Amino acid sequence: MSPGTERFRHVYADNFEPLLAYAMRRVDQPEDAADVVAETFLIAWRRHPEIPGGDEARLWLYGVARRVLSNQNRGGRRRERLGARLRERLATGVVTDPAAEVSQQVAVRAALARLGELDREVLRLTAWEGLEPREVAEVLNLSAATVRTRLSRARSRLRDLLGHDFSKAGHVLALPAPEERR
Repeated sequence: MSPGTERFRHVYADNFEPLLAYAMRRVDQPEDAADVVAETFLIAWRRHPEIPGGDEARLWLYGVARRVLSNQNRGGRRRERLGARLRERLATGVVTDPAAEVSQQVAVRAALARLGELDREVLRLTAWEGLEPREVAEVLNLSAATVRTRLSRARSRLRDLLGHDFSKAGHVLALPAPEERR
């Protein structure tokens, strides 16, 4: 066993219980305290050459545990905010089944593939990238009038290729006109 490993074992044995007590006084659940201590000693193992000698080791470990607790608290707050947003979405019924959208996405991509390259690009730039016809015209080096005409015809062809399901399919298939976007 290396001298570093032996020293770490002593630091662990001497400081486990005080560090666990430190963590227990700062968390609501005992398992959270165990996580704090485990993470603290993991960091200590990785950085064992930096651990000071004597009683300073405990102070160093308290500093590490304090930062671990801080990270744990920040993560908990993030999870709470995410949970609140998810609960809000569930309450408003906005959440859709992603599996239901897969077949719609496949249908749109298949229909797009049947259009000409320029029509596909006009639709993608307008619907997916949110560009206005004048911006699409600049990207494609065309006149704005040409882009508006192509966009109108491409939308019409896409609707024909998708059939009546296009109007019922929802936001996945929607290719809004510029004035329909926010």
